[in-house]
Amino acid sequence: MSYNLIGTGNNAKTIKGDGSEYVTAIKYMQPYKTVYRGKVHNLCAMADKAGCAEPCLKGAGRGQMNVVQRGRERKTMFYLSDRIGFMDTLVNDLHTFSRRQRNKGIQPCARLDGTSDLGIAAKMANVFPEIQFYDYTKVIKRAYEDKPLNYHITLSYSEADPDYAEQVLTAVRETGTNAAVVFRDKIPATFKGLPVINGDADDLRFLDPKGVIVGLLAKGKKAKQDKSGFVIDC
Repeated sequence: MSYNLIGTGNNAKTIKGDGSEYVTAIKYMQPYKTVYRGKVHNLCAMADKAGCAEPCLKGAGRGQMNVVQRGRERKTMFYLSDRIGFMDTLVNDLHTFSRRQRNKGIQPCARLDGTSDLGIAAKMANVFPEIQFYDYTKVIKRAYEDKPLNYHITLSYSEADPDYAEQVLTAVRETGTNAAVVFRDKIPATFKGLPVINGDADDLRFLDPKGVIVGLLAKGKKAKQDKSGFVIDC
């Protein structure tokens, strides 16, 4: 079953204990330096500050394939050239996705910033209260903002900019919002005095306990070789 802007995995994820099933739809776009009408557009505005442009997830897994990159470029150009048409298409995709999953008794979930950081899900959460939306973000102020109950965020940590790194940790301690940290070789038990959970076990971040570090291992060649401060050695 194909969609225009979102994609889903092949299988539902079952949570042990209560047997709940979840399927996540993810929207991937080109996050960095897309040229449109002579201007450079960054759909991940904090990429430079966080030092994550090179090790970005867009180059991991299937994201390394040319056909995948072209698909993400088409979606990005659609967004830049026809914002209303893009949003209408996204709403239609989400409506169809939600109906299909609920008809199977599965909880629909959505990450609309798979490789961008636009915050679109905050608006969509009010339109689709039956969908659990969640995202990783580098926009720290979102941790302090009121959000719909069905929208969950995880901050993205980086030491490329010391001030940014400290602001992320402060937000974790002040708001209970979690932060994802990408580690090069192994996931430690604690980081900066905060407990670390294994974020690679599943991607359902809205089920995580509050006030923790979500440990992720570097994925993709560029990420594993990163020296910007985005990927952490422990």
